[in-house]
Amino acid sequence: MADAPYTPPKVWSADTVSGGRFANINRPTAGAREERDLPVGDNPLQLYSLATPNGVKVTILLEELLELGHTGAEYDAWTINIGEGEQFTSGFVGVNPNSKIPALLDRSGAEPFRVFESGAILVHLAEKFGAFLPTDPAARAEVLSWVFWQVGSGPFMGGGFGHFYAYAPEKYEYPINRYAMETKRIFDVANQRLAQSRFLAGDDYSLADIANFPWLAPFVWGEIYNDARTFLSIDEYTHVKRWVGEIAVRPAVRRGRIVNKTWGDPATQLKERHCAADFADRHLP
Repeated sequence: MADAPYTPPKVWSADTVSGGRFANINRPTAGAREERDLPVGDNPLQLYSLATPNGVKVTILLEELLELGHTGAEYDAWTINIGEGEQFTSGFVGVNPNSKIPALLDRSGAEPFRVFESGAILVHLAEKFGAFLPTDPAARAEVLSWVFWQVGSGPFMGGGFGHFYAYAPEKYEYPINRYAMETKRIFDVANQRLAQSRFLAGDDYSLADIANFPWLAPFVWGEIYNDARTFLSIDEYTHVKRWVGEIAVRPAVRRGRIVNKTWGDPATQLKERHCAADFADRHLP
């Protein structure tokens, strides 16, 4: 059945009443809505984030760097509650004018500087520590291609499929079908690639896997968007499932997944992270 026709107005205006779950924070304007400074810890890197897929990309990378012995990757992770609009405080907007998590403040040098948008943070950290991003031009290009494939694909899976299937105030056939088809196509791209190689960029675990894992794994596990796993027939992507299983058991991945997590079993939550000891009494997935 076709959706009821919608005729756009001659001049669009924001609808803050019927916009669904996020109507209270979604507005067509940028900038700070509240004056509030961000906390700053003692570590070289200050991360302001939440354990959504985009946030987990960065915490997994930081934990992987620490696993390799890069002590300069020590970080303080501060939770930004996006449901409460904390991404619109003056402090956060100063670190990310786009008001999206994650955002990073690099204080390791003489002058602190910001890095915002998850893909940029991943590349910055990989280059800073010389890890998970090859220097060979062809291998580097392959890794970066898969990293930015994820950056481009994420909005279709999250703001597209996730929004219209799980969060929109009403379900409509066209947007759900449109984004379900695209989400399945994304899984098929990954599945075909992983039928050819152990990891996305080849034989070695890399930034490509770190970027994509937090987005693809929750679909495999049925942890995202209600019954999306069944609805999208995720079990048919056997090579993606194999890849998810191999990555999920890495110690750094297990730690990174719970940083800035504020839902589920309290034992699996680590709302703030300041040192390795913070994981001592936590249950790692």
